[in-house]
Amino acid sequence: MPDARPRPVLPRPLLPLWAALIAAAAGGLALTTAFPALAWWPMVFVAIPLTLVSLIGRRAWSAVLVGFVFGLAFFLVNVSFTARYLGPVPWLALSILEAALTAAAAVPIALAYRWLPRVRNGAWARLVALPALVAALWVLREQLLGTWPYGGFPWGRVGITQADSPLAPVASWVGVAGLSFLIVMACASAVEWARLGRFRDWRTPLPALLLVVLLVALPQFPTTDAGTMRVAAVQGNGPAGYFDERGRNDVLNAQLQATAPLFGEDVDVLLWPEGGVDSDPTMNESTARTLDSLAARMDAPLIVAAVTQRGDEYFNSSLLWEQDADNPVDVYDKRHPVPFGEWVPDRAFYRMFAPDLIDLIQREYTPGGARPYFDVDGVGVGLAICFDVIYDDVIWDGAQDGAEVFMFQTNNADFRGTDENLQQLAFARMRAVETGRAVVNISTVGTSQIIAPDGSEIAGIPADTAGHMLEDVPLRTGLTPAVFAGGAIQLLLVWGGIIGLLYVGVAGRRNAKAPAPEGTGVADVD
Repeated sequence: MPDARPRPVLPRPLLPLWAALIAAAAGGLALTTAFPALAWWPMVFVAIPLTLVSLIGRRAWSAVLVGFVFGLAFFLVNVSFTARYLGPVPWLALSILEAALTAAAAVPIALAYRWLPRVRNGAWARLVALPALVAALWVLREQLLGTWPYGGFPWGRVGITQADSPLAPVASWVGVAGLSFLIVMACASAVEWARLGRFRDWRTPLPALLLVVLLVALPQFPTTDAGTMRVAAVQGNGPAGYFDERGRNDVLNAQLQATAPLFGEDVDVLLWPEGGVDSDPTMNESTARTLDSLAARMDAPLIVAAVTQRGDEYFNSSLLWEQDADNPVDVYDKRHPVPFGEWVPDRAFYRMFAPDLIDLIQREYTPGGARPYFDVDGVGVGLAICFDVIYDDVIWDGAQDGAEVFMFQTNNADFRGTDENLQQLAFARMRAVETGRAVVNISTVGTSQIIAPDGSEIAGIPADTAGHMLEDVPLRTGLTPAVFAGGAIQLLLVWGGIIGLLYVGVAGRRNAKAPAPEGTGVADVD
């Protein structure tokens, strides 16, 4: 008997290639507006559909081209701050690398649109299964960029755009990766609803609408009140940039001067930013005596940061410094030093292309292995140093170790006049929501903020201003689902996307050589 099943043809691209490239570029540019300084968070619901529409029906090589255009349009704007002092080479190199990885990761999304309808082309498959697969593959792309190469660069994640939005509380349940997944799935489902064209069937918009309701209505997971901690955080606005003209201890003196108004105040801990101490207090007796005197004057522990040396290795370190103690009492070394900023991978290779830039980085920082946590007079403090804040593992480890509050130390001086500090601040705010913990984010030059567990601002110091914040910062205990199961959620989404794509690829070959023409296999909601 001949096979009675229909032998439909492969789907054609929804847009001609020229139009798809325009849509991809528009999607990338639209996505940049969702990040600070503009922070137009609803633009993700414009950017993602534009990007997905440009990939529907594409073959592999045209998907690569579309993905590269999207990535280039996004990253050239989003990380333009990298050209502030070092010129166009680092900016272009980073943008092109991230765009190339985005291009490669666009292929699985395009294949999902081609392959899944071969397995099942009913309305619910189109409205639920296909969007879920596409969203999982989008998260796979974010995870790829966030882990490779050289530790990755997880800067442009969709979930981070929602720091100011009513969708932010969802991150406390599923983490930043889960929030990205749900947003992309809602967008993909809306695209499929429009493509399906069954506007009179009231059931067809339900998947997209239910996802939107979930995103908007889900409250933040509650953590438990554990009292307060009186925190003083100081932004000295000293000459902390790589190319700033400065003398010995100028940054330290700027921090001391900005701290002076706090003398005599009731303080539980004094927090200084990354690079706030510009000599190694573990090696320099004069600097150590200065910190001893400051701890005595404040009558409180200090959390300061400096470059420390142990043997032949250098570390970007956070130091817990206490009065009348064998200091430092505890040390956390930055877990994720910045590639090409704090260390140079494959130095000999890259030096062939830009020797002047590579030779600027003469001191290589070693990644730390300590847990990001201090016990400060019985209060658990989670830590992150600058670039650390964009990595999930640092934040989750701090919370799991017992952090009741987070203190992030950073130095944005090399990016004065750009929106880099505001983008990093968005990460800090999302970390507050994700963990259900207050965050004290202190910079050498700003912008600094004390952030409540719901992501709102308690206090702040604007950029390029010396000053301090002194607040009773709320403490919280209990783990959110995002912290407790965040790694499992990421694995589920990443491997779910990979396995799902492999399944529809294999099953589609068995089922039929090609999917049905659009509109021919979806007359009924199955």
